[in-house]
Amino acid sequence: MQSFKSTSILRRFLQKSRLVSQSRSFCGVSSHVIIDEPESTVLVEGKASSRTAILNRPHVLNAINYSLGSRLMKLYKSWEDDPDIGFVVLKGNDRAFSAGGDIVSLYNLLKQGNFQDCKEFCWTMYSLVYVIGTYLKPHVALLNGVTMGGGAGISIPGTFRVATEKTVFATPETLIGYHPDAGASFYLSRLPGYLGEYLALTGDKISGAEMISCGLATHYSHSAKIPLIEEQLGTLITDDPSVIERSLENWGEIVHPDPASILHRIETLDKCFSHDTVEEIIDALESEAAKQDAWCVATLRKLQETSPLSLKVSLRSIREGRHQTLDQCLRREYRMSVQALSGQITSDFCEGVRARLVDRDLAPKWNPPTLEKVTDDMVDQYFSPLTAFEPELELPTQQREAFT
Repeated sequence: MQSFKSTSILRRFLQKSRLVSQSRSFCGVSSHVIIDEPESTVLVEGKASSRTAILNRPHVLNAINYSLGSRLMKLYKSWEDDPDIGFVVLKGNDRAFSAGGDIVSLYNLLKQGNFQDCKEFCWTMYSLVYVIGTYLKPHVALLNGVTMGGGAGISIPGTFRVATEKTVFATPETLIGYHPDAGASFYLSRLPGYLGEYLALTGDKISGAEMISCGLATHYSHSAKIPLIEEQLGTLITDDPSVIERSLENWGEIVHPDPASILHRIETLDKCFSHDTVEEIIDALESEAAKQDAWCVATLRKLQETSPLSLKVSLRSIREGRHQTLDQCLRREYRMSVQALSGQITSDFCEGVRARLVDRDLAPKWNPPTLEKVTDDMVDQYFSPLTAFEPELELPTQQREAFT
């Protein structure tokens, strides 16, 4: 992803087209255990020259589990190899695009002692993100609703992202003792200024209008126009991204962030979140809050709800991601996720999910409980290579060129 602006799309797609000639390719909110039939988790609609994949777990805001992720991977690979299919559309059933990974299912697996299935989910999820980020055909994600965590991971690396007034974006993982993953350290680190650090650490939500303004979305349309967009896309017989872009622009609207938007506070945000450590960021916020800055007071309150260890791990992840390619970010995030889910450093993930989504007492007992008790060794362990008995994430970088 050279840039999030749609003006870069043709340049980026030309890079991918060389591969064609060479080779011719939050987190879920469920509080219940749901067993899905793999075929039912993703529905498919066939159009003239395209296929539409519909995430179909509306009872959990289309949270992504292993069945859904593996079915998407199978479909995407099949469509990429099919010369009759020019492009792919991805959307969610009902009122959400996707709330992200089904973290309650992961929590239940860990409580059952099934760490292996958790690792397989992460492996499949991150591999899918890489496939979408390097897809050899244009990809259109219709983000008409909740788009969080892994839901952002399977949409933002693609060619086009259409936001609406119903879109709600967030990477709220620090609130459950985890870290923004599924490519988040790649795309958040490329946002204007230090907005990525702010979103990663606080888990704050932004709107569709804010997504288009900061570059997370490429197009914005009112939700009432989404059926019309789908209808027009369904008539196209093309694999040309410029043709698809013109079609999307036919229904596009110019919008501006609300006056209360975080984007109007970017100067203060950059001043505070540009610091090297979480402690320095908090000190800067406290200094501004002392001047009766209500936004800084609210931001401090958000940070107080998060896992102290997750704050330090997430800040380092975003900073490292700024200088890494997508595949490098995904490999590192896989290491981080294996460490977080193993419980060897902390049990914050299970405790955070318990407090927010299982018992819902909103009173997690973080370990360590404060920033002062988070050691450098704890943070370093998240980023250390896995053991010889724990394979690193393997991605097909020789066949699918990574972008920066």
